Amino acid sequence: MIAAERLKLLLAQNGIFVALLLLIALFTALNPRFFSLSNGQTVLLQIAELGLVALPVAFIVMTGSVDLSVGAVASLSAVVAGTVMVESGSTPLGLLAGLVVGTLTGAINGFLVAYLGLSPMVVTLGALSVWGGLALVVTKGSTVSGLPADFRSLGTATIGPIPLQLIVLVLAIAVAAYLLNRRPIGRQVLAIGGNARASRLIGIKVAHVQLQLFIVSGLAASLAGIMLSAKLQAASPAIGAGLEIQALTVVLLGGVAFSGGSGRVSGVVAGLLFVGVLRNGLIILGVSPFVQTTLIGLTLIIGVAMDSSIQKLVRDSWARAGRRALDEADRDEASAISQKEELA
Repeated sequence: MIAAERLKLLLAQNGIFVALLLLIALFTALNPRFFSLSNGQTVLLQIAELGLVALPVAFIVMTGSVDLSVGAVASLSAVVAGTVMVESGSTPLGLLAGLVVGTLTGAINGFLVAYLGLSPMVVTLGALSVWGGLALVVTKGSTVSGLPADFRSLGTATIGPIPLQLIVLVLAIAVAAYLLNRRPIGRQVLAIGGNARASRLIGIKVAHVQLQLFIVSGLAASLAGIMLSAKLQAASPAIGAGLEIQALTVVLLGGVAFSGGSGRVSGVVAGLLFVGVLRNGLIILGVSPFVQTTLIGLTLIIGVAMDSSIQKLVRDSWARAGRRALDEADRDEASAISQKEELA
């Protein structure tokens, strides 16, 4: 019975890996050219920017919070960077401006949530409109074109045979895994998500950690927006539209508890690959972009349902384990009393 419960829990927590393999098998059966090295590289290139955004969002969700403004931050950073590049003719200055914008927006979001105690859902949803609106103000609703050639070349740059975007993504994943599994910040993030009040009592600077995570989220979103504009050879105020929904979908599919307190980088990577494979497979099959958007939304709902089911399964598993421990303690106590009575 115990072994069956553990197997059930293991499958629930790692279901995204099974789902990913089944999805790959399905698209390969429908179109054999899906399963090729070149298409695999295409999938990875398509999810590079999404991965950069999803990783810090995952950390924020692990603390029991959320950042819904990352898409707008990406757009604002991209158009500010593009505008500065075009007007100054300096690519480094434009990159710096875009990254500063992302850092500042993240700091503002984090301050409102961590130090003023405002609802992260309300703050970041409002920020989604604010930063998105500013992106439209900066560009007057138009796309920034005529970007410097050295910046545009970053969209196709490689180090050896490997595209630059993939290297950035792999580095981001490695850093995220190291921080979560090997550094105190990882334990602090999970502790805050488990019980923020208890975390404060044991000396964790909860507000400081939350502020740091929002700053990193803003910085990552700005980098993603800049990378997208280099890839598309232009900076649009809509370049990051929908990025927040896709990032949240990746996080929830990856098994990060929306209530906080648990999550793994490997799960987030699996969720990222699932979304990337889904989008790429639908494109190869010629599915309408509107249908693709609908399916991504359905995937988010499925992710939420999976999260709810897994958390219920975990709670039930712990409850049963607790009851078994109490029963064993009662039996041990009864046995000890019986032995004492026999000796007397």
